[in-house]
Amino acid sequence: MACNIAMTALFYDLLKPAGRSVSLLAAFLGCAGCVIKTFSRVFFITPLFVRGGAHYLSVFSAEQLQALALLFLKVNDRGAAMALVFFGFYALLTGYLIIRSTFLPRILGALSVLGGLGWLSFLYLPLGYHLFPYIAALGLLGAAPLILWLLVFGVNEQRWKEQASAAWEIQN
Repeated sequence: MACNIAMTALFYDLLKPAGRSVSLLAAFLGCAGCVIKTFSRVFFITPLFVRGGAHYLSVFSAEQLQALALLFLKVNDRGAAMALVFFGFYALLTGYLIIRSTFLPRILGALSVLGGLGWLSFLYLPLGYHLFPYIAALGLLGAAPLILWLLVFGVNEQRWKEQASAAWEIQN
């Protein structure tokens, strides 16, 4: 999640010329998703302590400890699903900014929007869980080409500078 927060900050700066307020909102949603996902991971680790056999846990029966461990795993699962909704909105807004930009191919933005729409299916958990394999593939289809493009080609620096200076002039 630390790398995801760093990536979110970099994308905020990169896409700011295409829309400063939308880029800021996207960064906020991306960071909120990271915080939620990180906090939910606490509940992923907790069953190890519950099932660890510490002396103070002897007041609970084995069935109670198993039920408690399962509860913590379910809370982790729900938290991770909630984070995916935030990542979905982040991908939607990032895709919109890429489409609006002049320095990245618009198809990369369209793929990001498509991936974001997939993650938003977790607004209704049964649908999100049922479609997860397809949604994950869609999310990968939205993210992988953008990553590869940035690694291989980068952005059109001249167009980025033009759009950044135009945005700066409008702002001031």
